[in-house]
Amino acid sequence: MTTAWFSLRRRLLGLLLGGVAAAWLATMVFSYLDAHHEVDELFDAQLAQAAQTLLALASHDEGDDVEDLGDITHKYQRRLRFQIWRVDGKLLMRSKNAPETPLTAINGFSETRGKDGHWRHFSQWNDERSLQVQVSENHHIRDDLIGHIAWRLLLPALFGLPLIGLWVWLATRQGLASLDGIAKQIASRAPQQLQPLTPASAPEEIRTMLEALNGLFQRVEAALEAERQFTADAAHELRTPLAALQAQLQVALRARDSGERDRSLAQLQSGLTRASHLVDQMLQLARLDPESGLPDPQPVDLAMLTESVCADLGPQILDKNLDFALDAAPGCIVTGQAEWLRVLIRNLVDNAIRYTPDGGTLRVSVSRATGQCRLSVSDSGPGIPVGERDAVLRRFHRLDQGTQPGSGLGLAIVARIAELHGAELELAEGENRQGLKVVVLWKIPA
Repeated sequence: MTTAWFSLRRRLLGLLLGGVAAAWLATMVFSYLDAHHEVDELFDAQLAQAAQTLLALASHDEGDDVEDLGDITHKYQRRLRFQIWRVDGKLLMRSKNAPETPLTAINGFSETRGKDGHWRHFSQWNDERSLQVQVSENHHIRDDLIGHIAWRLLLPALFGLPLIGLWVWLATRQGLASLDGIAKQIASRAPQQLQPLTPASAPEEIRTMLEALNGLFQRVEAALEAERQFTADAAHELRTPLAALQAQLQVALRARDSGERDRSLAQLQSGLTRASHLVDQMLQLARLDPESGLPDPQPVDLAMLTESVCADLGPQILDKNLDFALDAAPGCIVTGQAEWLRVLIRNLVDNAIRYTPDGGTLRVSVSRATGQCRLSVSDSGPGIPVGERDAVLRRFHRLDQGTQPGSGLGLAIVARIAELHGAELELAEGENRQGLKVVVLWKIPA
């Protein structure tokens, strides 16, 4: 899967500026609507007050002639006009820009739209209903004032957002500088430098990532150390059989008769078999070591698998004339890798055959109890002292110091496979307190 890379700095800048701009815009819209409402209320109050003032003045002087006021001297006078009417429909007074027809036919507040623009009107009669005052105001006055307020609200945003963006850019750059330092520290490391990363300072938010990365370094270091140890142990273990093979080959080449040559070739063949067995087990461990879990686990019938392994090893059992018994209860199903479990069972039975003297006893059983399956391999060989039972699970650890054929890897392989399957491995005394008994327990649903 291709990684979708993105700039954390640009994303933070976009999110922060977007949030600030959205909050600013919401504040501006609310302020604009509130200011619009308050301006309308204020100008309506002024219209009503102007009408009442004109009505009070006109009530003291009800002449018969129409009084026309002088020329307009202020720019806002063009947007204000009024009329005073008598009850008989006679126009008593009007502003210079007011028509000679009524401004509105509605009493109180009203609005009209026409060729002369958008006007807000207020009409009121006096108490005797003998005089009516009509006052009008062009909406441009209100729109200009509200537009001025909106511009004053928008102006700080136009200058403030770029400044905030610059500050956020510099702040995120400074805040993320430690990440660049950590990246450079990792890039400058040699492959063998796997010590934990310990930057002088780092954001708390990347603590988890650093801890996970240091944990990975530790696991890689442990894996490399295990590989180095495995290589060293393998070289040590292979040196002896290879030297023996070389010696047997030289003996065969210098043999003086066919009998001596045949004996040397037989020993050479036996040495090659042991070396091949050692290499096979080393390859098995090499495949098992990198695994951290079971790839594609499947249900495995443990009884059938054990029967198959014992059938394969039947000739070896017959060669040593062992008293062999297999008790495999059907229906013992475990989840795992069938081939790995075959290796586990084969190593246990093969070890028991190797270390049990001719004519000895070998018991293999598969049973099921509540919540678990149990594999048991018991022999009448020399057994393993209690103090050595943990040690024999380590690689290349042998108690016989080479007196018996083997590599010291069998039980190490068994332990690793059991670990990968989540099974428990137990070493105990065999039947009648003689030999070795190895038990592998799997937990299964009841």
